[in-house]
Amino acid sequence: MSQLITLEHGSGGQKMQSLIKEMFLHHFNNEQLNNLEDQARIPLDALAQQGDRLAFATDSFVIDPIFFPGGNIGKLAVCGTVNDLAVGGAIPKYLSVGFVLEEGLPMTDLEQIVIAMAQTAKEAGVSIVTGDTKVVARGACDKIFINTAGIGVIPSQCNVATTEIQNGDKIIVTGTLGDHAVAILQARNELALSGSIVSDCAPLNLLTQPLLQHPGVHAMRDATRGGVAAVCNEIADQSKLGMIINEASLPLHPEVTAVSEILGLDPLLMANEGKAVIFVDAKQAESLLATIKSLPFGQDATIIGNVVNSVDGVFIESLYGAQKKLFMPTGEQLPRIC
Repeated sequence: MSQLITLEHGSGGQKMQSLIKEMFLHHFNNEQLNNLEDQARIPLDALAQQGDRLAFATDSFVIDPIFFPGGNIGKLAVCGTVNDLAVGGAIPKYLSVGFVLEEGLPMTDLEQIVIAMAQTAKEAGVSIVTGDTKVVARGACDKIFINTAGIGVIPSQCNVATTEIQNGDKIIVTGTLGDHAVAILQARNELALSGSIVSDCAPLNLLTQPLLQHPGVHAMRDATRGGVAAVCNEIADQSKLGMIINEASLPLHPEVTAVSEILGLDPLLMANEGKAVIFVDAKQAESLLATIKSLPFGQDATIIGNVVNSVDGVFIESLYGAQKKLFMPTGEQLPRIC
């Protein structure tokens, strides 16, 4: 293969076939993909044995820069769609991937991204079974954009949904907040901090799947763009219940605290790519928290608040007991964060 992506790599001809076989088939390598049909052919029997409903999600990724501490756009693309399925109670199974490549992208960069996708898919237990590649002229996109779509299966009797949230539920976050946002700021050379913060980008199904049959779990969301504030406001609006978040309970890395203070950012509004917000029955919250702490990516899990019917919307309670409303984020704190 050539050292750079050219328009011919998206033409449907010999160079495109070479890219598919030597790059994508080589690294993604599975039976459905290797058949080189125009569609993935997925056996239904195996899915039906694992659950009674399909979950389907899609997401697109335009992050800048495409390489950052803790990952790259490829790892992010797999984790993003896996996590959207996982927090809905699904077991992620299959992914599609669509690449939009800019002419002139180094082939070594693309391969590094594809390798990260293959490794993350293997870690998450999913297969990349179909895809598409387009190449656009220089300047028509920024290096590489990726779309992933995913299919998962929801186990029978599992009903993790906003409609299940109840007054009195505890709110758990599965780890420190704002790590991804700060890692991206550092990767853009917008900060001169000496810390070693890395993105929390991770496949959350390794944490959520052991919880699916637990009756204490009512709902889950991954706190990506807009952070915990967006998640809580969305769910408060949907459930018609209020929430009180305890400021003192928020798990934060020192670097995130420093950036928040320097730039006037709120960690509750900052993006995460490997953290879930979980709403659980109050009576089982402590035992669930202990279970989450024992699972991958859950060691820093913390109870941060309560679901209540005594307030309208989401409020944050300070160290001194004062409450102020936590609004849905407006504008764009950090463009192209995912």
